[in-house]
Amino acid sequence: MRHNKVGSVMTTDVVHAGYDTPFKEVARLLADHRISGLPVIDGDDKVIGVVSETDLMVHQTATPGPYGVKRRAPLGQLTRSARKQAAKAQAHTAGELMSDPPVTVHADDTIVEAARTMAAHRVQRLPVLDEEDRLVGIVTRSDLLQVFLRPDDEIRDEVIKEVLIRALWLPPRSVDVAVAEGLVTLTGHMEHRTETEIAVSMTRRIDGVVDVIDKLTYRLDDSRIREEQALHGAADDWLRGL
Repeated sequence: MRHNKVGSVMTTDVVHAGYDTPFKEVARLLADHRISGLPVIDGDDKVIGVVSETDLMVHQTATPGPYGVKRRAPLGQLTRSARKQAAKAQAHTAGELMSDPPVTVHADDTIVEAARTMAAHRVQRLPVLDEEDRLVGIVTRSDLLQVFLRPDDEIRDEVIKEVLIRALWLPPRSVDVAVAEGLVTLTGHMEHRTETEIAVSMTRRIDGVVDVIDKLTYRLDDSRIREEQALHGAADDWLRGL
């Protein structure tokens, strides 16, 4: 099946900073381009960290008021996280301010993989790297959501061609495929239970599919046969290892 890649939705004109980019220039870049973060790169275009609005706020909140006195605890008494925060509070450049290691994706990664990475790390944007790990783009949450704008008829065509015909070798009209707002309904009668499970599973992984309604029936429940074959194969492997 064809899966949309990160490279197809990323922005290639990336706003970035170098390690020595001054603090105020970083703030200006974020404000001028109305973005919440940017990658920091070295001389080889390798991403070494990411600066976000939160990083800038750490510096700002640590600045004492006109009558305040900045109190500093001995570094030895601070946790690792607290030491990082303390260093950011005194940062003068993007390199001192950035969070590292950076969370990135590659241009050849699927949109689903990128979305999982973004969710797992709770970030709103990801630097995109090429095969040599150089910065080539940036992808945001809104970019990844474009996959759900895929037309229903395009999704239906892929289910028929890739799942029914190519994967299961079934006639295209053997199963009725209906798609409405990304919701796919599969209706029909198949020979084996495992075929219905494969059809539902593969359809669910197609780009743009929100969910699958399974209305498939089957003549033969072969799931137990497959389980017994798998167990028999595992036993054979174990005996061969004796």
